[in-house]
Amino acid sequence: MLTPQWLDQLRSRTALSALIGRSVRLQKAGREHRACCPFHNENSPSFYVNDEKGFYHCFGCGAHGDAIRWMTDHQGLAFMDAVKELAAEAGMDVPAPDPQMAKAAEKRDSLHDVMAAAQEFFKRHLTAPSGATAGTYLATRGFDAHTVQRFGFGYAPEGRQALKEALSRFPEAMLIEAGLRIAVEDRDPYDRFRDRLMLPIEDARGRVIAFGGRILAKGKTDAPKYLNSPDTPLFDKGRTLYNLHRAAPAARHSGRMVVVEGYMDVIALAAAGIADAVAPLGTALTEHQIEMLWRHVETPVLCFDGDAAGQRAAMRAITRALPLLRPAHSLRIVRLPEGLDPDDLIKAKGPRAMEDILGEAKSLVEVLWETERDAVPLATPEDKAGLKARLMAHVETIQHPDIAGLYRRELQDRYSEFAFPRRESRWQQGGGQGGGTFQPRQNQRGKWNGKPTPAPSSPESIERLNTRFAGAGTRDALSAAIIAGLIRWPAQLARHAEALARTPGLDPRFGMLVDCCGSLDHGADALETGVLATILQDNGLVQPKAAEYAGLRFGFLIPETSEEQAAAELAQAIDLLVERPVLEAALAKATARFESELSDSAFAEQQRLLKRKLEFDSRLRQMATRHAS
Repeated sequence: MLTPQWLDQLRSRTALSALIGRSVRLQKAGREHRACCPFHNENSPSFYVNDEKGFYHCFGCGAHGDAIRWMTDHQGLAFMDAVKELAAEAGMDVPAPDPQMAKAAEKRDSLHDVMAAAQEFFKRHLTAPSGATAGTYLATRGFDAHTVQRFGFGYAPEGRQALKEALSRFPEAMLIEAGLRIAVEDRDPYDRFRDRLMLPIEDARGRVIAFGGRILAKGKTDAPKYLNSPDTPLFDKGRTLYNLHRAAPAARHSGRMVVVEGYMDVIALAAAGIADAVAPLGTALTEHQIEMLWRHVETPVLCFDGDAAGQRAAMRAITRALPLLRPAHSLRIVRLPEGLDPDDLIKAKGPRAMEDILGEAKSLVEVLWETERDAVPLATPEDKAGLKARLMAHVETIQHPDIAGLYRRELQDRYSEFAFPRRESRWQQGGGQGGGTFQPRQNQRGKWNGKPTPAPSSPESIERLNTRFAGAGTRDALSAAIIAGLIRWPAQLARHAEALARTPGLDPRFGMLVDCCGSLDHGADALETGVLATILQDNGLVQPKAAEYAGLRFGFLIPETSEEQAAAELAQAIDLLVERPVLEAALAKATARFESELSDSAFAEQQRLLKRKLEFDSRLRQMATRHAS
């Protein structure tokens, strides 16, 4: 029996470039070999052989396979003959063949013959009198004779037995298995496609594996407008992209692949000169289809209609893609004007307008943010906290740790800017009752320091300055620990300055640190730990002492912690610091409501927020004691 493990061993013992090099002139190209494709005529090489990965691939015609596939498709051997020949060269004994595997391979070849014969049948009927309505429809869509011929349009006549009679040389069981006929209990089988404009669906090598049919009778409402073949041994709709065999070579030149919602959109784009478009087949974009796209381009462009259905389709694609993201591989997304599909847009404004819209595609993270932000009204603190929870739930699905961290930071920054809009803080006004403005300056050694310039009218004493700042915010262990962490790791200050500046009611020492960062032309990198401590002291504020955050064992306060780990834990702690006032304000509001109403709903809301506050305290406790000895 030929097990998958045995076949993998056979492939690993076969030098693919040496095997193919016997009949094709290969040229070394980095870690691969390339040549003009032996499966189709071409003038420039687009056929690549990769020994490390054990496969060949043509970016022109889509031919793809391993050593066994090469022997069957190019050398013309049967599967078992190919295996035996390769095994002899590799010095391996061939186990007894699996009859089921051989039978399945034979069946696939036979079904390809059935589908090719059906395609010829449909094409003949398009030019027959019975296909006049289909021809008229194609003319109204603006498809010329070249487009009709290139994409293989056909017509399925009305009769329930027409296809069976035309393909009588094939057993009816094969027609049913190919998805061309439908078998139901207590009734005779009948043709699946009747009185429909037909379009062949082809695999990566251009072989017909399925069909799509569009209804032509305008008044017929008891049947779907578009009907595709069911899944068969040849066709798996979740693993097939329509037009990939044509779009792949075009994408190789354009560096782009466009994904639209349906195959008629693909054809409309191709007719307008945009040849690098593909479409899924009646389903949302699947994980396998995303991986297929990434084999050709690193960032395919998903194009959706501008209506609510298009927005839902975009979100489904995003949630499918997030767990798969890897460095340099993502998606870009564009939405068409509401009420227009690609064909409508091209007819109304021309191909240039379509190209302009494709050029404005947004990144996946940007569309994720906009979609969740606009999903529900955000009128209350709870609504806004719900937005953050949804965003972070998406981040948790990302498998790649670096990308997950970057998404978390990006979305948290966007959320902070939205939820905590910048407010002019007392320490940034530079005025007030005897206030001063911080003016950093460069010393002779190129480092930064500074002292406040008192307002000319009435200089303040340190005591008055302390009193004024103490009234502007609260001091607590978490704030003290984070301030100590920022002083210890000053390069992290610029990363969090915006979020800290937008958060109300913080310890006033945060304001001074933010001013230090924002006032420097050279950014926070020019600051040093000693400089920050000196600036606080010169402004009547003291550097946090260990007693202020006793019992909190954050990693960013421990000497042996790496900068990378410190940065990650500082970000987590600041997230808690920023979240806390929102939660506390919501809880205070809910408590006041309960005290005034004494209603069940007010009590339930208060209890829900109390539970969240307990969860918040638990998260803080776990993080602060993570490094306890």
